[in-house]
Amino acid sequence: MASISASLAVSAPAEVSTSTSNRAFSGLSKSASFFAPKSVNPLSINNGSRVNAMLVVDPYNNLKYETLSYLPPLTDEQIAKQVDYIIRNGWNPCIEFDRVGSVHRTNFSGSGYYDGRYWIMWKLPMFGCTDAAAVLREIAECAKEHPDSYVRVLGFSALRQVQCAGFLVKKPSV
Repeated sequence: MASISASLAVSAPAEVSTSTSNRAFSGLSKSASFFAPKSVNPLSINNGSRVNAMLVVDPYNNLKYETLSYLPPLTDEQIAKQVDYIIRNGWNPCIEFDRVGSVHRTNFSGSGYYDGRYWIMWKLPMFGCTDAAAVLREIAECAKEHPDSYVRVLGFSALRQVQCAGFLVKKPSV
């Protein structure tokens, strides 16, 4: 028993420096540089272009369309990449069109009612679609049949039973 307690004994350190271990923490020293130095004048920072300030979207003359509608018209390649994203996530692509394209009030002015909330579906959703080219062909066919309409692509999740993606692919040529 004595041999066990002797082997478990821990020796105390010979000398402990009280000047460093008991001193209160006073923060990082000025020589420690964890962050880049701050600019003297924060107004002198620029983003590398000639833009001085970002413009705010006009809240009165700005119609609200689908996602990505503020961008220039998407190319077929860009649309195909978005459709590939929809397909990779297991969502079903669906093509819809509408002449107005934005949420508006025409038939009734009561609260909570808006026309244009639902668009006209172009055919059925493309259940089981694995090729973005097939969706592009349907977009072209819809745009040819309805040249005065907005066309959008949606991605529906069968699992969650909701629309998970949606973006505008064509504006009318008026």
